[in-house]
Amino acid sequence: MVFNHTKIQIFSVFLQYKKELMFKFQRIATDPSSAARAGVISTDHGEIRTPIFMPVGTVGSVKGVYHRDLAQDIKAQIILGNTYHLYLRPGLDTLYKAGGLHKFEHWDGPILTDSGGFQVFSLAPIRKLTEEGCRFSSHIDGSKHIFTPENNVDTQRIIGADIVMALDECCPGDADERYAAKSLKLTQGWLERFARHFDRTEPHYGYQQVMFPIIQGCVYPELRRQAVEHALKLDNANRGGYAVGGLAVGEPTEKMYEMLEVTCPLLPQDKPRYLMGVGTPANILEGIARGIDMFDCVMPTRNGRNGMLFTWDGILNMRNAKWTDDFTPLDPLGTSFVDSYYTRAYIHHLFIAKEMFAAMVATEHNLAFYLDLVRVAREHIVRGDFLAWKNATVPKLMQRL
Repeated sequence: MVFNHTKIQIFSVFLQYKKELMFKFQRIATDPSSAARAGVISTDHGEIRTPIFMPVGTVGSVKGVYHRDLAQDIKAQIILGNTYHLYLRPGLDTLYKAGGLHKFEHWDGPILTDSGGFQVFSLAPIRKLTEEGCRFSSHIDGSKHIFTPENNVDTQRIIGADIVMALDECCPGDADERYAAKSLKLTQGWLERFARHFDRTEPHYGYQQVMFPIIQGCVYPELRRQAVEHALKLDNANRGGYAVGGLAVGEPTEKMYEMLEVTCPLLPQDKPRYLMGVGTPANILEGIARGIDMFDCVMPTRNGRNGMLFTWDGILNMRNAKWTDDFTPLDPLGTSFVDSYYTRAYIHHLFIAKEMFAAMVATEHNLAFYLDLVRVAREHIVRGDFLAWKNATVPKLMQRL
């Protein structure tokens, strides 16, 4: 009797846990002249105010940035990890012993993991796609591996991100409609299995995980509609939101915006929408205008390491000789400490001297700018003048200084 009573108590606590730790999205405001919206995503590791940009921390770190600076200076609210890379190195055994990625990299905020689908896309010469899953060779040592929807769920459970992405094929942006349809069918079959296995399994570390299906379909409106319709048939409380994938992978920018205009209105209003791998500051504002809430991209970090700085006034190439004797602050409008602490002449010198500190400063600046960009966008959505502000701001962001 005592044992049974104890089991009942444990079960009651579990139900209360599930009730209290429910992932949710609340819309705060919408722009009257566009599809832009501001909201709050609640996770067990904290709140995320949308629209949001998520710094990419592929292997458990955002290159060249301390986690302290990510939180306090850059003000990142969520960061990414990548299943493909983390699976290969450090490996699942290490991550499980560490207690998951949060503890391993000492990040207390929310984390999202990509399933590895895009890496599979980029590994075309050393991978094979079938209904079973994706067979691939490690880029590290050539060893053979397979991702199935089921073991991809298990892998992301061990990594322990708050938000996990369904396994998909990232169709090339220039694919013909026949290939795109075949690719979508494969993705849909994988999604059904991924969702079924996700619903049958539980998190390892005592906090909730949700999954996002990925809407594919290349640049073909009817395929995008089919993808949404299929994904919505699998909708339940475990589907925290929806990702739009397969864009910014070779198609014209106008096509990307067109696919967002087709896709976003079909997705649930009460769940966040994530545009994967996009992009420039202008892309982000245009995506927000079309109803996207979440973004990620390697551009601010990768381009920063190569000397490109994004600012409210336009784009700076810090390798350009014009900055040699410019002793003004790096960015007078910037929010990071590096923007007022260092001069353009100094950072130019560091890049020319190939000093690694140049890349660190540029990365810090760019990520802080991207987070400031979405913060200000949110303010204008709440104020109700986002579209007019966006139309005036985009040309400035795109100009070269």
